Amino acid sequence: MTRKVAYLGVMAALSIVLVLLIRIPLFPTADFLEYDPADIPILITTFVVGPGGGLLLTVVVSVIQGLTVSAKSGLYGILMHVIATGSYVLVAGLIYRRFPCRKGAGVALISGGLAMTAVMLGANLIITPLFTGWPVSAIQPMLLPVFMPFNLLKAFINAVPTFLLYNTATQFYHQKTKGALTN
Repeated sequence: MTRKVAYLGVMAALSIVLVLLIRIPLFPTADFLEYDPADIPILITTFVVGPGGGLLLTVVVSVIQGLTVSAKSGLYGILMHVIATGSYVLVAGLIYRRFPCRKGAGVALISGGLAMTAVMLGANLIITPLFTGWPVSAIQPMLLPVFMPFNLLKAFINAVPTFLLYNTATQFYHQKTKGALTN
Protein backbone atom coordinates (compact mmCIF):
# COMPACT_ATOMS: atom_id res chain seq x y z
CA MET A 1 0.00 0.00 0.00
CA THR A 2 2.82 2.42 0.86
CA ARG A 3 4.47 1.70 -2.47
CA LYS A 4 1.21 2.42 -4.32
CA VAL A 5 0.76 5.75 -2.52
CA ALA A 6 4.39 6.67 -3.27
CA TYR A 7 3.90 5.72 -6.92
CA LEU A 8 0.76 7.87 -7.14
CA GLY A 9 2.66 10.76 -5.56
CA VAL A 10 5.52 10.49 -8.05
CA MET A 11 3.11 10.31 -10.98
CA ALA A 12 1.14 13.30 -9.67
CA ALA A 13 4.37 15.30 -9.39
CA LEU A 14 5.41 14.27 -12.90
CA SER A 15 2.02 15.29 -14.25
CA ILE A 16 2.29 18.74 -12.63
CA VAL A 17 5.86 19.23 -13.88
CA LEU A 18 4.76 18.36 -17.42
CA VAL A 19 1.96 20.92 -17.35
CA LEU A 20 4.39 23.51 -15.97
CA LEU A 21 6.83 22.90 -18.80
CA ILE A 22 4.55 22.29 -21.78
CA ARG A 23 1.36 24.16 -22.61
CA ILE A 24 0.52 24.76 -26.24
CA PRO A 25 -2.60 26.60 -27.46
CA LEU A 26 -3.86 24.62 -30.46
CA PHE A 27 -6.70 26.84 -31.71
CA PRO A 28 -6.35 30.63 -31.97
CA THR A 29 -10.14 31.03 -31.81
CA ALA A 30 -10.15 29.41 -28.37
CA ASP A 31 -6.78 30.19 -26.78
CA PHE A 32 -7.98 28.74 -23.46
CA LEU A 33 -7.81 25.28 -25.08
CA GLU A 34 -4.21 24.35 -24.40
CA TYR A 35 -2.56 21.01 -24.95
CA ASP A 36 -0.44 19.78 -22.08
CA PRO A 37 0.99 16.29 -21.53
CA ALA A 38 -0.23 16.03 -17.91
CA ASP A 39 -2.58 13.17 -18.82
CA ILE A 40 0.24 10.87 -19.91
CA PRO A 41 1.34 9.93 -16.35
CA ILE A 42 -2.33 9.66 -15.38
CA LEU A 43 -3.07 7.23 -18.23
CA ILE A 44 0.05 5.20 -17.47
CA THR A 45 -1.01 5.05 -13.82
CA THR A 46 -4.44 3.84 -14.92
CA PHE A 47 -2.86 0.92 -16.76
CA VAL A 48 -0.44 0.17 -13.90
CA VAL A 49 -2.76 0.33 -10.87
CA GLY A 50 -6.24 0.39 -12.40
CA PRO A 51 -9.01 2.86 -13.17
CA GLY A 52 -9.59 3.72 -9.51
CA GLY A 53 -5.99 4.89 -9.11
CA GLY A 54 -6.23 6.76 -12.39
CA LEU A 55 -9.39 8.56 -11.31
CA LEU A 56 -7.89 9.44 -7.92
CA LEU A 57 -4.80 10.81 -9.65
CA THR A 58 -7.00 12.75 -12.07
CA VAL A 59 -8.79 14.54 -9.23
CA VAL A 60 -5.59 15.26 -7.27
CA VAL A 61 -3.72 16.58 -10.32
CA SER A 62 -6.73 18.60 -11.50
CA VAL A 63 -7.05 20.35 -8.14
CA ILE A 64 -3.31 21.06 -7.81
CA GLN A 65 -3.10 22.23 -11.42
CA GLY A 66 -6.25 24.34 -11.06
CA LEU A 67 -4.98 26.06 -7.92
CA THR A 68 -1.47 26.73 -9.25
CA VAL A 69 -0.50 26.49 -12.92
CA SER A 70 -3.97 27.02 -14.39
CA ALA A 71 -5.36 29.23 -11.64
CA LYS A 72 -6.95 31.64 -14.14
CA SER A 73 -9.43 28.93 -15.16
CA GLY A 74 -10.28 28.28 -11.51
CA LEU A 75 -13.07 25.90 -10.58
CA TYR A 76 -14.21 25.60 -14.20
CA GLY A 77 -10.76 24.39 -15.25
CA ILE A 78 -10.64 21.87 -12.42
CA LEU A 79 -14.11 20.60 -13.30
CA MET A 80 -13.35 20.36 -17.03
CA HIS A 81 -10.08 18.52 -16.39
CA VAL A 82 -11.80 16.03 -14.07
CA ILE A 83 -14.57 15.45 -16.62
CA ALA A 84 -12.23 15.14 -19.64
CA THR A 85 -9.44 13.08 -18.12
CA GLY A 86 -11.82 11.19 -15.85
CA SER A 87 -13.90 9.96 -18.78
CA TYR A 88 -10.75 9.00 -20.71
CA VAL A 89 -9.26 7.18 -17.70
CA LEU A 90 -12.48 5.39 -16.78
CA VAL A 91 -13.15 3.99 -20.25
CA ALA A 92 -9.50 3.18 -21.03
CA GLY A 93 -8.92 1.67 -17.58
CA LEU A 94 -11.96 -0.57 -17.66
CA ILE A 95 -11.14 -1.86 -21.14
CA TYR A 96 -7.49 -2.45 -20.29
CA ARG A 97 -8.43 -4.22 -17.06
CA ARG A 98 -10.49 -6.68 -19.13
CA PHE A 99 -7.86 -7.01 -21.90
CA PRO A 100 -4.41 -6.39 -20.34
CA CYS A 101 -2.28 -6.78 -23.47
CA ARG A 102 -0.79 -4.53 -26.14
CA LYS A 103 -3.87 -4.77 -28.37
CA GLY A 104 -6.10 -4.14 -25.35
CA ALA A 105 -4.08 -1.05 -24.48
CA GLY A 106 -4.46 0.27 -28.02
CA VAL A 107 -8.20 -0.33 -28.06
CA ALA A 108 -8.48 1.15 -24.56
CA LEU A 109 -6.65 4.36 -25.52
CA ILE A 110 -8.65 4.82 -28.72
CA SER A 111 -11.97 4.10 -26.98
CA GLY A 112 -11.08 6.33 -24.03
CA GLY A 113 -10.11 9.17 -26.36
CA LEU A 114 -13.37 8.87 -28.31
CA ALA A 115 -15.36 8.76 -25.06
CA MET A 116 -13.56 11.84 -23.76
CA THR A 117 -14.27 13.68 -27.01
CA ALA A 118 -17.98 12.82 -26.89
CA VAL A 119 -18.32 13.72 -23.21
CA MET A 120 -16.49 17.00 -23.72
CA LEU A 121 -18.86 18.09 -26.48
CA GLY A 122 -21.62 18.11 -23.89
CA ALA A 123 -19.41 19.56 -21.15
CA ASN A 124 -18.23 22.36 -23.43
CA LEU A 125 -21.80 23.23 -24.32
CA ILE A 126 -22.76 23.49 -20.63
CA ILE A 127 -19.62 24.66 -18.81
CA THR A 128 -17.73 26.77 -21.37
CA PRO A 129 -20.43 29.49 -21.46
CA LEU A 130 -20.15 29.76 -17.67
CA PHE A 131 -16.34 30.03 -17.84
CA THR A 132 -16.11 32.43 -20.79
CA GLY A 133 -19.30 34.40 -20.23
CA TRP A 134 -20.21 33.73 -23.86
CA PRO A 135 -23.77 32.73 -24.74
CA VAL A 136 -24.45 29.10 -25.70
CA SER A 137 -25.21 30.38 -29.21
CA ALA A 138 -21.53 31.43 -29.49
CA ILE A 139 -20.29 28.03 -28.26
CA GLN A 140 -22.49 25.83 -30.47
CA PRO A 141 -20.77 26.77 -33.75
CA MET A 142 -17.40 25.92 -32.14
CA LEU A 143 -18.33 22.38 -31.08
CA LEU A 144 -17.42 20.52 -34.28
CA PRO A 145 -14.69 22.70 -35.80
CA VAL A 146 -12.86 23.55 -32.53
CA PHE A 147 -13.77 21.48 -29.46
CA MET A 148 -14.09 18.11 -31.17
CA PRO A 149 -10.74 18.29 -33.04
CA PHE A 150 -9.03 19.69 -29.93
CA ASN A 151 -10.14 16.76 -27.79
CA LEU A 152 -9.36 14.19 -30.49
CA LEU A 153 -5.92 15.70 -31.01
CA LYS A 154 -5.22 15.88 -27.29
CA ALA A 155 -6.33 12.26 -26.82
CA PHE A 156 -4.18 11.05 -29.73
CA ILE A 157 -1.09 13.01 -28.66
CA ASN A 158 -1.41 11.60 -25.13
CA ALA A 159 -2.14 8.07 -26.35
CA VAL A 160 1.09 7.67 -28.32
CA PRO A 161 3.60 8.11 -25.46
CA THR A 162 1.26 6.28 -23.08
CA PHE A 163 1.18 3.30 -25.44
CA LEU A 164 4.96 3.36 -25.81
CA LEU A 165 5.70 3.69 -22.07
CA TYR A 166 2.94 1.89 -20.14
CA ASN A 167 4.39 -1.62 -20.48
CA THR A 168 7.79 -0.59 -19.08
CA ALA A 169 6.11 1.31 -16.24
CA THR A 170 3.87 -1.67 -15.46
CA GLN A 171 6.79 -4.10 -15.41
CA PHE A 172 8.87 -1.75 -13.26
CA TYR A 173 6.04 -1.17 -10.78
CA HIS A 174 5.18 -4.85 -10.40
CA GLN A 175 8.84 -5.92 -10.27
CA LYS A 176 9.52 -3.44 -7.48
CA THR A 177 6.32 -4.45 -5.68
CA LYS A 178 7.21 -8.16 -5.84
CA GLY A 179 10.72 -7.39 -4.60
CA ALA A 180 9.32 -5.47 -1.65
CA LEU A 181 6.96 -8.33 -0.77
CA THR A 182 9.72 -10.97 -0.79
CA ASN A 183 12.23 -8.96 1.25
